[in-house]
Amino acid sequence: MAAILLCFSCCIPLAAQQNPTPEDIPGKFKLDIETAARLGPQLAAHSYVAAWRYQTGRVTLQNLVAQARLAKGIHLTWELRIADDNMLNAYSSPDGTIYVDGNLAELAGDSAGLWAAILSHEIEHIVRRDWARRYLFEHSLWAGSGGDLLLGEPGAASGTWMEERTASADLAGFCRQLELEADSEGLMLMARAGYHPDFVPALHHLLQVLGEDSSSDYALHPQWELRDREFQMARAAAGIEFERLWPDREASPGGDPPAVVFTEAPKITTKTTKTGAQEWALEVPITCRNLVGAVEVVLVTRPAGTQTAASLQRLSAAPEDRRQLTGCTSPRTTVTFEVGDRGLTGAKGVSVDVFILDAWGSVLSRADVARRWR
Repeated sequence: MAAILLCFSCCIPLAAQQNPTPEDIPGKFKLDIETAARLGPQLAAHSYVAAWRYQTGRVTLQNLVAQARLAKGIHLTWELRIADDNMLNAYSSPDGTIYVDGNLAELAGDSAGLWAAILSHEIEHIVRRDWARRYLFEHSLWAGSGGDLLLGEPGAASGTWMEERTASADLAGFCRQLELEADSEGLMLMARAGYHPDFVPALHHLLQVLGEDSSSDYALHPQWELRDREFQMARAAAGIEFERLWPDREASPGGDPPAVVFTEAPKITTKTTKTGAQEWALEVPITCRNLVGAVEVVLVTRPAGTQTAASLQRLSAAPEDRRQLTGCTSPRTTVTFEVGDRGLTGAKGVSVDVFILDAWGSVLSRADVARRWR
């Protein structure tokens, strides 16, 4: 399945080339569409057509596609398929087929806004012909090497190889830029189609809660925090466009925007009492948008080195003194936990996760305390 992804981790020579734009794609270039036809049977074998169970996703796809801006001469047959990858992932083919992992589809559920956040990004990859752009980028790097490069087949080229780490970082940086551009343009597509752009950071935070971000320089997708920061201006512009086109939010296809909670890095502070003892406190700065009611801030400990799932399992059992409610009424609200003279546990090798829950107990976001308690 790796061969069909937009970008993959392979080694290519490093060269000072500018990234091709959609306008740089030659009019007669059809290799991306031909590759989609070649790989179609392989993808079909690992997926199935989204049926009535995914009606929300199908309707959302139709609404978004109606607002997509395809280049002249490009005709696609759009289709939504469900893949069994178990990776909370979505990807697409140049022919207009979008594949959403079953677990990610379950996460979106009946929320048209979350479906729009997933699908708009993939639609923009297709509209922008990012597979063709990746091919042209790699082809320019191979120019003069005498090697032949086949789209969708990593490792097919031969030629002079550069040092592996540098080459991988070069390709990864190009791929991350494609992702950020698809994020930005997908936001405006959502606004035109009637889905508030805040559903995108809401989705990002849900995915961050469920899995660990990669911090590698060679990761092909940017970390969620980076993506949130990079598209702040684009999100604001898309929000203005949404308000202009859909003044009655409730009447829009996506409905009211979701509550979005941003948690900045928690800060550990200490103070010395009159008896000379040290007392610990944990400050959690949070910012909320579209919030109705209060949110609950919960601290959960787990052994250092374990995955986030370990904290999720402990979430409901967190003691009362590790929970606080806040209305998040100011632009930046700080919640402080007094955790005594022994930290949270008094033991080394413990990590602390900070979860933000809505009024119904659903997790909105998560942050981790990078420094260990002593």
